[in-house]
Amino acid sequence: MCAAFAVYSAVVYTSGTETPHLEPISEPARAGQQVFQEYNCIACHQFYGLGGYMGPDLTNVISKRGPIYARAFIASGSARMPNFKLSEPEISALIEYLTFVDGTGSYPPENYQVNWYGTVVQEDDPQ
Repeated sequence: MCAAFAVYSAVVYTSGTETPHLEPISEPARAGQQVFQEYNCIACHQFYGLGGYMGPDLTNVISKRGPIYARAFIASGSARMPNFKLSEPEISALIEYLTFVDGTGSYPPENYQVNWYGTVVQEDDPQ
């Protein structure tokens, strides 16, 4: 049993699960992160499926809908999202933050494969 555990651990550890290189967050994006936290946006919205369920997942809102679309909702609100009356610098910072988050990956994963040893690989990942 211990030998099986050791072999399994070695296979999982050496399976090529390399963390992708991410650029550090810029100062404008960090300011947007502060605005996101200050207004508790995560209470209604999600990143990677984690967060509130009243609003949509914002992981890839910039690449799917564009910054103009996101800016319109942030500036005006909607029937379900209140207008927080954010200043133009706050809105721009939020757009920068959403652009940063968008660059970290995609959600939900469209094509994935579960390996026999338990790791999940997205099929379009270069390995």
